[in-house]
Parts: sequence; structure tokens; C-alpha cells
Amino acid sequence: MIYYEEDREEEEEDYMSDAFINSLQDIRPGIPVPRSIKESYQKEEKHKESNLKNRQKSLKEVEKERRDTVMNVALSNENKGFALLQKMGYKKGQALGKKGDGIVEPIPLNIKTGRSGIGHEEMKKRKAEETLENYRRKIQMRKQAEERAADDFRFRLRSKKEEQKLEGDLRRSQRACLQLDEQKAITCPREAWYWPATNPKEEAAETDEDEDEDEDEVKEDEISTPEKLHILTSYLRGEHFYCIWCGTSYQDEDDMCSNCPGDTSEDHD
Repeated sequence: MIYYEEDREEEEEDYMSDAFINSLQDIRPGIPVPRSIKESYQKEEKHKESNLKNRQKSLKEVEKERRDTVMNVALSNENKGFALLQKMGYKKGQALGKKGDGIVEPIPLNIKTGRSGIGHEEMKKRKAEETLENYRRKIQMRKQAEERAADDFRFRLRSKKEEQKLEGDLRRSQRACLQLDEQKAITCPREAWYWPATNPKEEAAETDEDEDEDEDEVKEDEISTPEKLHILTSYLRGEHFYCIWCGTSYQDEDDMCSNCPGDTSEDHD
């Protein structure tokens, strides 16, 4: 009897141990998977995702095609609204309204596909137009500024050339005046600037003295180069019948008036 109880206790212990072991999860390490197989699994998952996206996109396209097909089909008598219009005297292809001055085609259906609010597209379009207009305005302003700069440069260049030409004509007139006055035994010029400076040292000294003077103290009787040229050429024409632009001494005033084009450089161009 005692032996039987011991066997019974051992059987119960074995049963309890087996139940405990079976209740535990299997945490044994799995079989190592090669890297190539893992990459193939990942590619397959990506391929499935892309197929799902493409399928969703194709569904949208199918929906759009169906909608366009329905919109392009004319209404039939099965449509209740169209049937009511026909009962009131409406005929297919006729304009709406009592006088027939209404619309002929139905109002188009504009389906909003984006997630932006109402008026967002118009605002984006308006901003794009403003940006484009500002860009065009800047380009126009830059072009005008470049044109003004070019005009200013040409004006300064032309003014500089004209000034150099006037100074050259004045020096020629001074040399001609000195030579013609000496031929008539005139020992002193009518004005000091009628003749060119004969002594370079004296001319340099006079220039240094002029630079030392204050620029604000300008003489009121100072004569500009164009005025000097006009006065001196008039003197040469009246006193010696000589024209610096013709380079000729005429016999008298009648001979000069008949053969000389005029008393300015523009007359001789």
C-alpha cells in the first residue's frame, strides 16, 4: 500500500512538470537566414506596396473615365429633370429661358481633387501673376537704366570730343593769328590769348599760379573756349580775310563770301 502511494505521488509530479514545460513559449533560436534571401523578401514587400499604389491610382483613373463618359452622354427621357423640361415645351438643343436666350450646354462640373481650401488656387495664380509682373517691371527698369547709362556715356564722350576739337581749332587760330599779324608788322596781339604762349616756362608758371588761387574766386570776365574761338575766327576773317577751316587767305570780303562756306566748323563739314 505504501509503495502504491509513492508511485502515485511520482506520477503526479511528472504530470505537473510536463504541463509546466508545455506552457512555456518556444524561445529557441531560429534557423539563420542568408542575406540574399532577406533582400529578396524586402524587394517583394516593396513590389507589393508599389502594386497597391498603382492599383489605387488606376482606380482613380477608372473613376475619372467613368465620370467623363457619363458627362459626355446626353440626357435622355429617363432623367426626371429633362422629362420635366420637355413637358414644359423644351426641345433638345434649345437654349433655356422664356425667350431662348439662356445657356445651351449644361454648367461644367469641376471636381476638386486637392486638399487645399476654397480660393487657394486663385490666390496662387494671382501671386504667380504678381511675381511675373514684378519681374517684368524689374527687367524693364534695368533695361531703362542701362539705356540711360549708355546715353550718358555717349553724351560725355561726344562732349569730350567736341571740347578737344574746339581746343584744337583755337590753337590753330592762335598760330594763324600770330603768323598773319607778324606779316602785317603787328608786334602786340589785340588780346593776350590771341597768340599762343611762346615761352613754355612762363606758361607753366602761369598755370601753377592759377592752380594756387581759390576756385571760388573766378573772374567775371573769363571767356570760355567756344567764345574765344568765335572771337578769334571773326578777327581773322575781318582783319586778314582768313578762314582756319578752309586754310585759305582770301583777297577781300567779297572773295571770302563767294568761296567760303561759312564762319563755323559745321558749315565746312
